[in-house]
Amino acid sequence: MLRLTVKNLTRGLAASSVLVGRSAATDAAAACANVTAIRAKHTLPDLPYPYNALEPVISEQIMRLHHTKHHQAYVNGLNTAEEQLAKAQAAKDVPSIARLQQLIRFNAGGHVNHSIFWKNLISIKEGGGVLPDSALKSAIESQFGSLDNLIETMNAQTAAIQGSGWGWLVLNPDTGNLELITLPNQDTPAMVGKTPLLGIDIWEHAFYLDYENVKAEYLKNIWRVVNWKDVISRYDDAIAQAKAKKQQ
Repeated sequence: MLRLTVKNLTRGLAASSVLVGRSAATDAAAACANVTAIRAKHTLPDLPYPYNALEPVISEQIMRLHHTKHHQAYVNGLNTAEEQLAKAQAAKDVPSIARLQQLIRFNAGGHVNHSIFWKNLISIKEGGGVLPDSALKSAIESQFGSLDNLIETMNAQTAAIQGSGWGWLVLNPDTGNLELITLPNQDTPAMVGKTPLLGIDIWEHAFYLDYENVKAEYLKNIWRVVNWKDVISRYDDAIAQAKAKKQQ
């Protein structure tokens, strides 16, 4: 029962390599591990680069705090909520089950979103901000006119989020089209039937120490460290999976 509850809340976040990228099931398991009869605890994934790799766009101080404190808190919260949910289900404590399902949704979302976010970024010297020729580039130019138009639209939508949340470039698996969406708190694109490609964290802990309350400056600069190769990989995998599903 616990395994199904967590899996349904996150729409199979653990099993989908598309969700967390082409680095396959190991990344997905790190983002949201399947719960088995003997439940393995979720763990904080390592960053794929040093904490200072994204400077001057994102400081080492923010990266350390964001990864080791905030992301770790979602991991801890998810583990605790799952343990408590198992006890509540055994006791048939319906009010506690309902409350804990919301905690799992929030913390699992935070864990998965951040696991994607770290891989969506890369240092400038390693190619950050450069979109290579690809099927994704062609799709962006076809649907948005240019990468600059996509950036302008996504930044405007993300900046308009009231409170905390995320801006996302996603694939609609039903239409095969790219979409720009925003989601509150730690909701994930998978929860609304979309495949995440690129996420921008607009929670204040992601930028405040560097940019204070100037969201626009953070949103302008973060594109300098976007790992487009990772986003391309997600897009290619998502398109392939969508086509395979239609052929079934």
